[in-house]
Parts: sequence; C-alpha cells; structure tokens
Amino acid sequence: MKLDLFDYHLPAESIAQKPLAKRDGARMLVLDRKTGRVEHSHVRDLAKWLLPNDLMVVNQTKVIPARLYAVKAETGARLEVFLLRPALNEAPNEWEVLIHPAKRIKGVSILKLEPKGEVAVLEALADGHFLVRFNKTGSFKKFLNQYGHIPLPPYIKRKDDLADRERYQTVFAKKDGSVAAPTAGLHFTPALLADLKKHGIKQASAVLHVGLGTFLPVDTDEVEDHVMHPERLEVSPALARSIQSTKAHHGRVVAIGTTVVRALESAAQETGVVKPSSFETRIFITPGYQFKAVDVLFTNFHQPKSTLLMLVSAFAGRDRIIAAYQEAIKEGYRFLSYGDAMLIL
Repeated sequence: MKLDLFDYHLPAESIAQKPLAKRDGARMLVLDRKTGRVEHSHVRDLAKWLLPNDLMVVNQTKVIPARLYAVKAETGARLEVFLLRPALNEAPNEWEVLIHPAKRIKGVSILKLEPKGEVAVLEALADGHFLVRFNKTGSFKKFLNQYGHIPLPPYIKRKDDLADRERYQTVFAKKDGSVAAPTAGLHFTPALLADLKKHGIKQASAVLHVGLGTFLPVDTDEVEDHVMHPERLEVSPALARSIQSTKAHHGRVVAIGTTVVRALESAAQETGVVKPSSFETRIFITPGYQFKAVDVLFTNFHQPKSTLLMLVSAFAGRDRIIAAYQEAIKEGYRFLSYGDAMLIL
C-alpha cells in the first residue's frame, strides 16, 4: 500500500496546543464502522454508548520526564537528549536515547547536563540513536523527576509547563516507562470511571510502554517497508481471564487507545484467546489485519501518514476513517494528543 493513501489535510489551527479545563469535557465523534454513520457526543457521556458487560481496558503505563538538555563542553552547542528505554544490558544508568542534533556527536563524547550531571555517549546505534550512561546525577529517577521535561510532541508549539506534569498523565498511570502519553486515556476522570462502573461496564488494565514504535514517522513510500520499533507490553493473567469471560458472555472488549489495541492483539492467539504475556512487540496493524481481541475502540484523532491512522483505518476502513476525520475538521474538533476523542463501534 502507498503511504499517500493515509494522507489528509490537517489545518494547524485544528491541533490542540493545551488540554481542556476538564478532561472529560472533550467532544467525542462516534463512528459506526459497519454503516459509516457519524454522531456527535462528549466523552463524559461515554457510558451511553457502551453496554453492560462490556470490558473496558486501559493502559497503566506512566510517562517519564524523558526530555533532557545538555551542552557540548568543547563548543557550547546545546543538544536535546531524549530517553527511549533502559539499555538492554541493564547496566545502571545506561539508556538508549535520541540526541538532537545527532551530527554534533562524533565518537565517544561527554556532554554536560543542564543544570548538573553529565552524559557519556558510549556508542552510536542508528538513526540518531545512541547508547549513553548518565553520570554524577545521584538517584537517576529522582534526577529525572526534578530536572527532566515532559516529552510533549513536536506539534505542540510551546515548552512544557508545570500543568503538563499532571495533564500529560492518565489518572490510571502506575508503571513508569512511556516517553509519550497513551493519549486516549487522558480524557478519563475518577467520576467518569465511576459512572462507567455504575452502568455495568467492567474495567481492566494492560501495559504498553509507549516508545518509537508508536510515534516514529513513516518515511517509506510503501507502508509494508516501514519497520516498527519494539515496545514492552504486559498482559496479566487476570486481564486474560477477564477478556475470556467477557467474550464467553457475549460482551465486547473496549480498547482505550491504540496502545491497548497493540498490546491485546500482540497477546492474542489465532483462535482469539488472549494469553498472559510480557514481551516486546513490533506489531504493525494496517488495513487487511483481522482483529482477534478488540471489538470497540476509543481513541484520539491521529496525524496524517502515521501508523496510528493506519491502525484505526484497519479497524473501521480507510474510507470511513478519512471521511470521519474530514467531518471532524469541518465541525471544529481538536486533534492529536490534547485533542478530542473518537469512539469506533
């Protein structure tokens, strides 16, 4: 498939730059993937669109303050160091990172972190990726929490602020590991979760730590040539049992976000049974994929030509997704991470 099939015009003014005052105050476009019918609602009314005995699965990953700044001592050049994941060798304080601009890194380098500490660049991996060790930081987790910046995506044209520490995190975030938020989950509040429970909608959680696999742009003309980066997932035995029970009682599995889709579909067998799992997934869901676990998808609006747009196109059909996106733009919906939501039934 050609990448251009997943292009659409996204006006700059449609990209949300800040969150709404209330998480569940976002608008919600409801798409019937069988008929293509579109209706307009709000996230706070989600329970009206789901059914008793549905199982809603959320992502418990927690965003780390993954963006740091450093200076090259010899030249004074300022660089961004973006954490991806701990080094596979599990050495203390060693991480795989992106450094920008990468061209300023030649061989083994020592960079001075702002405001303290240093980064030792140990090895160039590929495409701006490096293996580094953080020195003179003390407890690295405490250092990150004090000096790291919330990794807002580049289409948000402002610096992160104190409010982002709370709003770019879901209310069910528990396990450190993501370098971008599972943004569908940003809409939920304790009150909304209580309302869903009151309506008989069951709740469960998975983990998928968001990394490059989710947000790396596609730069190949043919979609099939794109290589997904690995992301760590966890599907607990309790979640696997809940899914099995829900299916047995003719309930639906409702994925809160594309990250949950990727976690559940990665853990699903061809028979549709979801197995308890803990591994790194490279699953790449594009049109033609046969879904095994997920029946309903609650998600945000995604960037043109992105793997996430391909995933929702696989779920609802490319033509219906593009038509729904065009209507959302016409109706003034807010797009991307801090934007409005879409429920695909």
